[in-house]
Amino acid sequence: MEAAAPLQHIPSEHNGNAILRLVKQEPHMISLKAGDTLGALLLFFTLFVTYDEPSVQTEDASVVANQLYSIFPLFQDIQVMLVVGLGLLLTFLPRYGLSVLTHNFLLLNFSTQWALMLQGLLHRFHHSQVHLDLHNLLTAEFAAVTVLISVGAVLGRTSPCQLLVVAACEVPVYLASEWAIITQLGVLDVGGTITIHVFSCYFGLGVSKALFGAVRWPTHPKETPTPRSDLMSLVGTLILWVFWPSFVAVLCQPGDAQHRAILNTLLAMSASALTTVVASSLLERDGKLSPGHLQNGSLAGGVVIGAVANMAVSPVTALTLGSLSAMVCVLGFRFLTPFLARKLLLQDQCGIHNLHGLPGILGAAASAVAILAASEDTPRSQVSPTRGNASRAVWGHWGDSAAGGQALCQVAGLAVAIGGSLIAGLLTGAALRLPCLAQPSERLCLDDSLYFKMMDQAGSQGPGSTAEEGVLALKEQV
Repeated sequence: MEAAAPLQHIPSEHNGNAILRLVKQEPHMISLKAGDTLGALLLFFTLFVTYDEPSVQTEDASVVANQLYSIFPLFQDIQVMLVVGLGLLLTFLPRYGLSVLTHNFLLLNFSTQWALMLQGLLHRFHHSQVHLDLHNLLTAEFAAVTVLISVGAVLGRTSPCQLLVVAACEVPVYLASEWAIITQLGVLDVGGTITIHVFSCYFGLGVSKALFGAVRWPTHPKETPTPRSDLMSLVGTLILWVFWPSFVAVLCQPGDAQHRAILNTLLAMSASALTTVVASSLLERDGKLSPGHLQNGSLAGGVVIGAVANMAVSPVTALTLGSLSAMVCVLGFRFLTPFLARKLLLQDQCGIHNLHGLPGILGAAASAVAILAASEDTPRSQVSPTRGNASRAVWGHWGDSAAGGQALCQVAGLAVAIGGSLIAGLLTGAALRLPCLAQPSERLCLDDSLYFKMMDQAGSQGPGSTAEEGVLALKEQV
């Protein structure tokens, strides 16, 4: 068979017993490793983390309250996006819904705490204490978003232990990448088009390529969506669509910049939704709509607009970018994904290249063009970002007459995001091939029964029958 079983290196006479042991031990391995990780994080928070307390002597309490009330509603929206919206979006695999929702929730919490720890040590460690506030938590969740996007490339074919390793490796690389792109290069990217979407896409593709190598995985019967799974995934799309403006605008300065970011995002996403319907209908021979196109293309506008959301772009520019991103996304699903799988043997289970990679590159290019096209009488506050002081300093140093330098920085930031994430993803994928990290076989992947006690199994099967079934399945492969 083309799909190589992960355990074929075991001598044939021991295959059955080895497989049975791994299948039975995998849930316990998850619990042990998750428990060890939790213990380490609890120890760190116990010893070093405290809350950031603003000085009431020098700062009016009403100012602090206004800052909290301005950011917390948007923070809640992002929580709904990540926990509910993104989780449901990935339930298009009909027999993997429980696993997707659980793994998404697990990775979100672990990655957030891991990012809080790393950010605290690097940026907020004063007098042997890490000072925690809501803004710090928000930026840590952005780091977690990159993990949730990246694992979409290998969804269903990796174990929870492997996913935790991906998160442990990706978060520090993301923090380093964001520091290089935003702080050092001064890239303008308030909505994370380059730093989040492009980075996480190519990190995930790098993991997939290194993990699966030159193996061409055949289409799995469990990959075919059902009407019910497509419906649940589309509900996730709608939730993400509604709350996406909060994700883009949360780090903008309250006022004109945030107002402009919300409007631009809504226009871009509205255009991408309409364009997706038209493009999907035209590409299908019978003129019917593809649920996969709707689930992804409708969100492409939110990806592309992030880099220019708070800039002084016209409404028609936002609409145009939304339409172009949807077309690129739908065409990617229709033509590019099969081409990459056939020619490069690149596996992309959720199509993250079409939703995050291609629209992200388009958004980065659009940000460079928008900077070049900005007129001299455009106020600098409408072009400069609010994510870092370095970007404002760079822009102020060059002045309006040297916008080309900032445009080059946008392109350089895109190159850093793609190159750095690909290299780190390839190294992480190679680490996932270690024998100590059990990977589900082709026959047992994409199925909730590997990790969950299913109700239909309780009455008809005895204890351990699922594992024995797995041995028989893998024996057929070997």
